[in-house]
Amino acid sequence: MTLSVEKICAAAKTLDGVALHTPLQYNVQLSEEFNCNIYLKREDLQVVRSYKIRGAYNKISSLSEAERQKGVVCASAGNHAQGVAYSCNKLNVRGTIFMPVTTPAQKISQVKLFGKELIEVILVGDTFDDANKAAVVFCNSKDAAFVHPFDDEKVIEGQGTVAKEIIDDADFKINYIIVPIGGGGLVAGVVSYTSQVSPEIEIIGVEPEGAPSMKTSITNGYNTELLEIDRFVDGAAVKKVADKTFEICKDKLNEIVLIPEGKVCTTILNLYNKQAIVVEPAGALTIASLHFLKEKLKGKNVVCIVSGSNNDIMRTEEIRERSLLYEGLKHFFVIRFPQRAGALKEFVSTVLGPQDDIVHFEYIKKHNRENGPALVGLEIENPQDIETLKERLHELGFQYEYLNKNDNLFQFLM
Repeated sequence: MTLSVEKICAAAKTLDGVALHTPLQYNVQLSEEFNCNIYLKREDLQVVRSYKIRGAYNKISSLSEAERQKGVVCASAGNHAQGVAYSCNKLNVRGTIFMPVTTPAQKISQVKLFGKELIEVILVGDTFDDANKAAVVFCNSKDAAFVHPFDDEKVIEGQGTVAKEIIDDADFKINYIIVPIGGGGLVAGVVSYTSQVSPEIEIIGVEPEGAPSMKTSITNGYNTELLEIDRFVDGAAVKKVADKTFEICKDKLNEIVLIPEGKVCTTILNLYNKQAIVVEPAGALTIASLHFLKEKLKGKNVVCIVSGSNNDIMRTEEIRERSLLYEGLKHFFVIRFPQRAGALKEFVSTVLGPQDDIVHFEYIKKHNRENGPALVGLEIENPQDIETLKERLHELGFQYEYLNKNDNLFQFLM
């Protein structure tokens, strides 16, 4: 299955004056770091701060007048909802958007801002799946059009306009386009267009390590639903990709790379601190992948699609925490201090290095503080210092349990 170039070009005309033709920017710092030419396709600069406006608008604008009169329905916890809301406002179509009760207030207010009086937001359930089920029931009862975030040809055609812009704007030979994968709408649109217009370009898909739905499906040979996923990279964490996107991608994707969530967090922080670029977790996936692809990419011309920048500031501390843990700079122990005077002072002055910081300290047994076990969190300067620190704990008679490698205990205590 492949979507035609003609339909993607028609979608580009539909989107003219609605979605921004986002810049393809050469990035000096990343190019020097990875010894290749890195260009960023800045979909984070879209009017709704993600590429989702493309598919949503293309789908809603394709509806007949009779269908528009009945309104549209969608379920989303983020970027798709904003794209639908904006499209409804532009096309004067009423929309009902179902979102989980757990959706941050900032995202709900953004949806209402873009849709204004034409949008009704209904909060249902704790997860996207809960909201989606409620949306489908409501949609059927109203005989309204359902705007799926990725399992729809019109949506995929709209997302495919990203590839058209990249190829139209590039005054150089593109070797690789790196694309984030969630439900697969964006990557399906990109491979549909490039495979027909510039088949020499290799397309590399990127998924979060905790939600490898497309890679698992391609490996198994059929569209596979994952039982459990890590939802941290919320814009790209789905249990199952669309049947349509799987059929398009299964024979056309050159490679899929899985990125640890901690590496995504490090990339978010680096982009903000070093380049003043704000991205959401899904928006950081392609840039995070460069670390794992650096040998392949040497000397090549590479385009990374930066898919969105709707990052909730309330998640900043979690992002920093995950980054430090992944980089080996933050460690947690349960330490039982020896039953001797000055043991805590000895721990601080002898066990810890000069640059080590205690960032968490809590006695587990409140009634026996001097001799009871304590939950201790440390930040260290270099990842390799942790083994030396463990050796000092052992030499000085401190009994301890290292939590970072004990997933069940770590999650329970932290």
